[in-house]
Amino acid sequence: MEHVNTRCNVTKGQLLEIIALQTNVVQQGLDLASIMQMVTRETQRLTHADGAVIELSEAGEMVYRAVSGLAENQLGLRLPMANSLSGYVVEVGKTLVCYDSEQDERVNREACNAVGLRSMIVNPLKFRDENIGVLKILYKRPNAFAHKDIEIVKLLSDLIAASMHTATEYGVNELYIKATTDQLTGVSNRALFFDRLRRIILESQRSGEIFGIVIFDMDSLKQINDHLGHRAGDAAIKEVALRVNTSIREYDTLSRLGGDEFGIILNKIHGIEDAKTLYQRITTSLNHAFIFEKNNIPLHVSIGYSIFDVDGKNIEELIEVADRRMYKEKEAKRIVNKQL
Repeated sequence: MEHVNTRCNVTKGQLLEIIALQTNVVQQGLDLASIMQMVTRETQRLTHADGAVIELSEAGEMVYRAVSGLAENQLGLRLPMANSLSGYVVEVGKTLVCYDSEQDERVNREACNAVGLRSMIVNPLKFRDENIGVLKILYKRPNAFAHKDIEIVKLLSDLIAASMHTATEYGVNELYIKATTDQLTGVSNRALFFDRLRRIILESQRSGEIFGIVIFDMDSLKQINDHLGHRAGDAAIKEVALRVNTSIREYDTLSRLGGDEFGIILNKIHGIEDAKTLYQRITTSLNHAFIFEKNNIPLHVSIGYSIFDVDGKNIEELIEVADRRMYKEKEAKRIVNKQL
């Protein structure tokens, strides 16, 4: 299928929503990763697609760096550029469409089946005249999109490109750092967490080595925000990230997953005892209050963990077990506090 060059009219309402989105980005001063995630959600909504993805080209692979809808569970997915429609779009720098993934020789059919898509629009993302990724919308059915959706994807791709230029005055390497770093805390973000989690699962399947993940969130962020304001809440989130980051080993990964939730990937562990040791280090690092504008703010978190091959063999199982243990601890604290 040749590249799409058709100019179709976007409705006035859709144009106004895109303008409102641009205004929102400027007013909120969002970081690049947050902008990419917002754009995927809004692209899906405006086109009535089943999902949307932003992929960045990194070292010969296309990496899912922002996802929504149908692709929600594919964050961090890596595919070879050489065998994907997205990789081809980066190569040729033109908008391409796939009307049916079962009939299109350019697509990675195995990946399409894993995601659950049958048709898509793929548009290049440009940074300083270099194609560095794509924005694409996904549909469960063949030939499911309207031609005006192509223009919406192009307009929103321009918004991402403008945000990339604003995010960095340097080159592509810094751009990738911005796309995978949480602006508030300086630790890695959700996209990099799931990218590394996918890779360490593959490595562990080959090597037989085990690893663990830790999920934790703050117990009192809402109270801090309600009583002292969101500046204090943000300061508390930053302090938790700083203290926990100094508690882990240099080859572990701390990521802010969103809000007051964090995740840690524990490399090279021997079993549950290593996870419990980290648990103790984290709680010890948080056992004294944080002072913000002369206010003593206690810092408490609830923690859950899971061990690869013991608690699960894939991302969904590992996250589910860790989350379950975290909420069990949080519920136990709630019951104790209620009795006091």
